[in-house]
Amino acid sequence: MKLNRRTFLGAATAASATLAAPMVKAQATPRVVVVGGGTGGATAARYLAKDSNGEIDVTLIEPTRTYYTCYFSNLYIGGFRELNSLAHSYGNLAAEYGINVVHDWAVGIDRDAKTVSLAGGGAVPYDRLVLSPGIDFVEGAIPGWDVKAQNAMPHAYKAGSQTELLKRQIEAMPEGGRFAMIAPPNPYRCPPGPYERISMVAHKLKSENPTAKILLIDPKAKFSKQALFEEGWNRHYAGMIERVGPDFGGANVSVNPATMEVDIDGTVEKVDVCNVIPAQKAGRICDMAGITEGNWAPVSGHTMQSRVDENIHVLGDATNQGDMPKSGFSANSQAKVASMAIRGALTGSRVFPAKFSNTCWSLIDTNDGVKVGATYEATDEKIAKVDGFISQTGEDAALRKATFEESVGWYAGITSDMFG
Repeated sequence: MKLNRRTFLGAATAASATLAAPMVKAQATPRVVVVGGGTGGATAARYLAKDSNGEIDVTLIEPTRTYYTCYFSNLYIGGFRELNSLAHSYGNLAAEYGINVVHDWAVGIDRDAKTVSLAGGGAVPYDRLVLSPGIDFVEGAIPGWDVKAQNAMPHAYKAGSQTELLKRQIEAMPEGGRFAMIAPPNPYRCPPGPYERISMVAHKLKSENPTAKILLIDPKAKFSKQALFEEGWNRHYAGMIERVGPDFGGANVSVNPATMEVDIDGTVEKVDVCNVIPAQKAGRICDMAGITEGNWAPVSGHTMQSRVDENIHVLGDATNQGDMPKSGFSANSQAKVASMAIRGALTGSRVFPAKFSNTCWSLIDTNDGVKVGATYEATDEKIAKVDGFISQTGEDAALRKATFEESVGWYAGITSDMFG
């Protein structure tokens, strides 16, 4: 028999002990498996279990037992949050909503047999599959850097230990030292994220190491909320931040983690801390499922169904869906659309036209918050922007403080919406 990826996964599944019996309540109950317990996956699992009233059996596959949100992780770096305030458990999803939470890695998908293979052995069957794996990094995107170098030059773009490491490196910088960030090319997770991080690093250094400097190396000619960030940097951190854009070599960068050097178009810069945020792609399980085109997984905005396999729905950062940014708010919004579509398909419940929204808040300095957002609707071609809003330069301090406080309320709300 000629083996290809699908037949190999199918053979591996057949050879292993299936987890079907202990994982489903009854064979007649439709089975939905969610891979990835981040914002999209946790929201989808909770809404599927909560709204189906036991008519759907939901399994959530997530290797980690504690989820750290990427959003607000920059505020931890800046000293505005504690790390444990970003940590969330899956216990409530199991105890309160009856979700079967499996802490293991999904290592293969057999689309013909409709099973997900686990690293620990066995396979989980599904009628519908939801993939919400977040991002992985494009191999070789920054010459000299790969994931083996992430302890020397952290990316901190998957929250948790990497975020903690980067903060400690910043705290250990010598007096008058130099922090460098290599920003990612479009598209990537959280468009304003790198620039909020620059703000938070600057906030920390201003109070603890005020003669330190920040070098921002950016392959993009422009970036999200640019006027707002640059206004804030000039007001709060004058003379501390230097940005090198593509016109000055920002798109031609390599690194040497062993010597802590950054080569910018032939000019070598010695730095004390280097935050490398590489080009990104859909989490690798999407490639393993064979549903990607290029770096991302194309989906229908009406249902978040894969355009390759109608039995698979893809959420959040991993998708190529149209106009929505890759953000936690977006993933949460998309998860609700997908869960409604799945319930309709499996139980006959009513399905309403897909509507989406997003807001991205950023903190520049104490009580200096800004935001950008939009509403969206599904078309046959994509998720299309309907209208939008953005903070304005020159806003008064009271408004900026209210914007920051709004973001704190949103954080509490979205994490409750994910985990109950």
